[in-house]
Amino acid sequence: MQFALLVSVFVIASCGLIYELVAGALSSYLLGDSITQFSTVIGTYLFAMGVGSWLSRHIHVRIAERFIIIEIMVGLLGGFSAAILFLCFAFAGEPFRIILYFLVSLIGILVGIEIPLVMRLLEKDLKLSELVSSVLSVDYLGALLVSVLFPLLLAPHLGFVRTSLLFGIFNIAVALWAVHLFKKTIVHHGRYRALGFFALLLLLAGFIGAEKLMRFSELKMYGDDIVYTQSTPYQRIVLTRWRDDFRLYLNGNLQFSSRDEYRYHESLVHPALATLPHARDVLVLGGGDGMAVRELLKYSHIERITLVDLDPQMTEMFKSDSVLSKLNNLSLQSPKVTVVNADALKWMEAQAQSYDAIVVDFPDPTNYALGKLYSVTFYQILRRHLRPQGLAVVQTTSPLYAPKSYWMVNNTARAAGFNTTGYHALVPTFGEWGFMLLSEKAYQQPTQIPVPTRFLNAAILPTLFVFPQDMQSDIQEINRLDNQALVRVFEQEWGAALR
Repeated sequence: MQFALLVSVFVIASCGLIYELVAGALSSYLLGDSITQFSTVIGTYLFAMGVGSWLSRHIHVRIAERFIIIEIMVGLLGGFSAAILFLCFAFAGEPFRIILYFLVSLIGILVGIEIPLVMRLLEKDLKLSELVSSVLSVDYLGALLVSVLFPLLLAPHLGFVRTSLLFGIFNIAVALWAVHLFKKTIVHHGRYRALGFFALLLLLAGFIGAEKLMRFSELKMYGDDIVYTQSTPYQRIVLTRWRDDFRLYLNGNLQFSSRDEYRYHESLVHPALATLPHARDVLVLGGGDGMAVRELLKYSHIERITLVDLDPQMTEMFKSDSVLSKLNNLSLQSPKVTVVNADALKWMEAQAQSYDAIVVDFPDPTNYALGKLYSVTFYQILRRHLRPQGLAVVQTTSPLYAPKSYWMVNNTARAAGFNTTGYHALVPTFGEWGFMLLSEKAYQQPTQIPVPTRFLNAAILPTLFVFPQDMQSDIQEINRLDNQALVRVFEQEWGAALR
């Protein structure tokens, strides 16, 4: 029995940490600002565990039965926690934060009660010193194992919903095992066993139907018909369709609408490439949808395009899917294009090749993993890969809705040694959107766009470089790896814009 209860401690510790990690990761995924979300969720959870440990002192009788009931409650509540949070985010709106911290607190209190009860069940077999050391050792071992498995295996391959449901099943398994161990001392052990199996069936049904549940909540979140969903080790990919409009979402953030993406991608590529008739080698960072590559391939003098995107499932989807590859004119199938699936910063650090043009099409800096790609360090590395007469262009969020963020990117690139030239274009789906040209020498606007376009022409081009007063900012901050100031400012500005 001693060994069985220590194994139970191991499982309990693993499950408790998983629920904490899922809540922190999911709140970062849905709300952004990963450091704030993880810090507040973990802090709330640990405080709640302390409350639960204090409350356990008031349990004096029928400890085994109380332990079983709490295990079942933790299994159901923790197991369905990710599903509950996704549904609440889709349907509840602003109260989501209240629900999040209430759920984290409730799970934390229940988990805080568990361990003291196990220790009291073990106190007949172990001395106090052995009891404390054994329980805590097994507890920390379970925490270590789960903290490694969660980012490397569980979240990437099972997703948040199935991961929490799986560990909910483990909690119920502990409850059923406890019923077996203590059946001689439990008066109505058959009822507890039946309750445990009922909870197990609920969790198994949830695990099997997890994808349908996700699609249901996403239908509410996105509104349009969902034609494709995929959870990869790096992101949640959702493609929606309304009539002839396809929209791509990564981790809940809109990346493009097929109705007007050409405005964005033409503005991203042509102000730079129209001035580079000598360009032969081009590097694209991000842009796994192949849209920027489509625009680059309009220039016959470009011989080689290297696309570096983190997610192989993203690039493969836009290369092989008949509908999506049609949107990018089969650009990723071109013999001129080489696709590399790697972290852009690490990849560039390991490479020595330079390029005539570099197109940087990363998502907005909604978290610190993305914020590093807008840092002085990143732009210094980018500069080493740009040939002296070359140009780099970076998408830099909206100068209308987030002017401080936009001009902070400008400051950061200048701190890395670049000359910078900002411009913007109206993309109806997003509003006014900003870009930044980076070069060694001052940028000279082209007199014409030498390739066919739907939006840009020689008359419109000069207007892109004029910034009205409401797109200006006097911010002086620079985004560095050790402060990630851009992520903080970006969250503040967009949070205010969306309220």
